Amino acid sequence: MNDYQRIALVIRYLDERYSEQPDLAVLAEYLGLSDFHFHRLFFAWAGITPKEFLRGLTLSQTRKLLRQGRSVPDHFLLAELSGPDSRSAFRVNLETALPGELKTGGEGWVISAGFADSPFGRCLVAESPRGLCQLSFADSQDGLAEWAALQQSWPQARLQRDDSVARRITETVFMRPGKTGSRPVLRAFAQGTPFQLRVWRALLSVPPGALVSYGQLAAALGQPTAARAVGTALGQNPLACLVPCHRVIRATGVMGDYRWGQVRKRALVIWENAPRSSSETLGWKSP
Repeated sequence: MNDYQRIALVIRYLDERYSEQPDLAVLAEYLGLSDFHFHRLFFAWAGITPKEFLRGLTLSQTRKLLRQGRSVPDHFLLAELSGPDSRSAFRVNLETALPGELKTGGEGWVISAGFADSPFGRCLVAESPRGLCQLSFADSQDGLAEWAALQQSWPQARLQRDDSVARRITETVFMRPGKTGSRPVLRAFAQGTPFQLRVWRALLSVPPGALVSYGQLAAALGQPTAARAVGTALGQNPLACLVPCHRVIRATGVMGDYRWGQVRKRALVIWENAPRSSSETLGWKSP
């Protein structure tokens, strides 16, 4: 069992036993860990203590982050590149598949794809000649279902297994920004309707540590009644964390759905809100 699987077990346990308010000793025992190892698990995972982690799970904390997200100007939400917020370790340039590329299904392309570990489980990462075309969490035991879905998205392309590409991209995506140094620009490439692309591009300027509501995002796009359509577009996002759909929640502060599971969505939000003093020195190195 990896660290993320243990984190997920804690989140599910707390959801089931919230009324009992289990303390840290109970949670450590549930995972079969000593108090010392339980503490070390959380600090290694996100630079936070178990107490800080539990605080991050509360509804009041989520609402606070949502209020902070409302300070993101609408014109930034409509930017095509991620905003200048220094909390993001990288920038994303999101390009759209051309009609001819959709029609041919990637004919003549070689797509490098592979699997790599991340703080939130194993990922399938794929890079086409036009940029990254897939980053998804692979929850199946052998990854065959995710691989087949990638092939279905680009039926005429040749998939070439290369886990080293996946590790390189994963380490960049899950690296916390340091005090200095330039942020790499990642080229991303996606199939989608014009509305979906507008939603995905708008999300690029919501920085780590901020949350926005479905309604706020719809209003920023000039379609204030389209909150449900925004949610549908997020559910079709093929680029987990590159297009940060986990930063969109309900206006009540409830997390809402997530393509790769509500537990993972909550873990992502907590991880991104680790104290800055700790996160400055923490990154992720895929084994």
